Amino acid sequence: MKVQRLPNSKTKTAFAAIIMKKAFHSASGQLSNSPQGICNVRMSGEELMSRLLDRKWALTSPDSKIHQIKLFTTTEKHGGGPLGGISFLNNTCPFLGDDMIMRDEDRCFYVVRDDLLHPLVNGNKARKMDALLPLLEDHIVTDLVTCGGCQSAHATAVAVSCAERGLKSHLLLRGEQPQILTGYNLISTIYGKVTYVPRTHYAHRIEMLKSYANLVAGNNGDVVWCNEIFEASLTAQKSRASCLGQMDAHKGIDNCQKKVLIVNEGAGDAVALLGVFRLLQYLSQDHLLGRKRAIKFVVDAGTGTTAVGLGLGAICLGLPWEVTAIALVDTIDGYKQQEKNLISEFKRLFGFLLKKSSLNEVDGEIVHWVERCRPRKFGNVLEGEIEACHRIAQLTGILVDPVYTLAAWEMATLLSDEKLKQDADVVMLHTGGTLGMFGLAQRYKSSFHSLKDGAFPSNR
Repeated sequence: MKVQRLPNSKTKTAFAAIIMKKAFHSASGQLSNSPQGICNVRMSGEELMSRLLDRKWALTSPDSKIHQIKLFTTTEKHGGGPLGGISFLNNTCPFLGDDMIMRDEDRCFYVVRDDLLHPLVNGNKARKMDALLPLLEDHIVTDLVTCGGCQSAHATAVAVSCAERGLKSHLLLRGEQPQILTGYNLISTIYGKVTYVPRTHYAHRIEMLKSYANLVAGNNGDVVWCNEIFEASLTAQKSRASCLGQMDAHKGIDNCQKKVLIVNEGAGDAVALLGVFRLLQYLSQDHLLGRKRAIKFVVDAGTGTTAVGLGLGAICLGLPWEVTAIALVDTIDGYKQQEKNLISEFKRLFGFLLKKSSLNEVDGEIVHWVERCRPRKFGNVLEGEIEACHRIAQLTGILVDPVYTLAAWEMATLLSDEKLKQDADVVMLHTGGTLGMFGLAQRYKSSFHSLKDGAFPSNR
């Protein structure tokens, strides 16, 4: 993925608008002195958005394919759950923009194919690191330390992205090393340095990350946190040429001083929100989803960072979009607290102080957190869900996994059933997660064994 700066001419959006029954009426505003030293400058919402997105990015383009999934009721029953009596058809070239109004009244939902961004890096991880990765070059980071579960998609994304840039990644994975390495665990081990951490130690993540980072840095190295270099970048923007020159000189020195960056589990930092903002700006173009259509945006939630980015970004871009996030890892209350924390950190970093703006009063409730259709302990797969993934893949050519993205697919299907009553289009963000199928094949052998027996009919 090549680093690219987004031109100001392409940044045409404003912050003031309506979303989820909250009105944000604003005109020109004023930024206060922030911790980053940004001066008091009176600016419009459009100028503030321009400042947010005028930076270097890891993804060459924010583009993502959009497919339309049509739903049909079938007399054949394919297991239980919300997909039991439903068949699917994928329209890979749907009408978008103004032509969406001319569509027929078939049940359908749209899928943003972020799962196609990178063969090994999940789509939501690529978005989270879109603004972060260029900062590693700007701040001459040599090593990155992060943590996750044994089959952590985040750890894999960090390992692959660092290796592509000649950086070293150190991955602290919870639990014991599997007897056979598969899925994300295998890719993490190939691309990064993996250390397995006992669960008792992993429970104290902050101390664990700091301790290991200090060990990597040694006596002469530096250890910084993700948000620290992000804050520094807001006051000391360097030209790409000079940064790359420094990086080249730095890498050419043997036994050079190390600069170790700590990234939280799941990349749940405020800087991760910017890549989601960039995606929303792309999707809200007139020839795609536009800015006037009511949309129910559906996403599966791990740390919840992507969902919060969608909700906050929709407010900032003035989009009448409601974000529904399926709680998979934490409780609903836990996600609501994470939402508050991220919004607070984002407002602190960017000084959202538009004069008398009601945006300053927002500290949560921008995401509709819901339970999964069939709740369970995280990581568990219920009967019939492997079969559901199998059917979806054969009918649409889209691979979902039973832990994460199947939950979003199920919710998009349910919302589509009510779409005509709600007068809103349903859009699912496909975050990826397909490498996780390999790890699941180890744990649920009987479910996957029946695949080779041809037990699941593929016809609609």
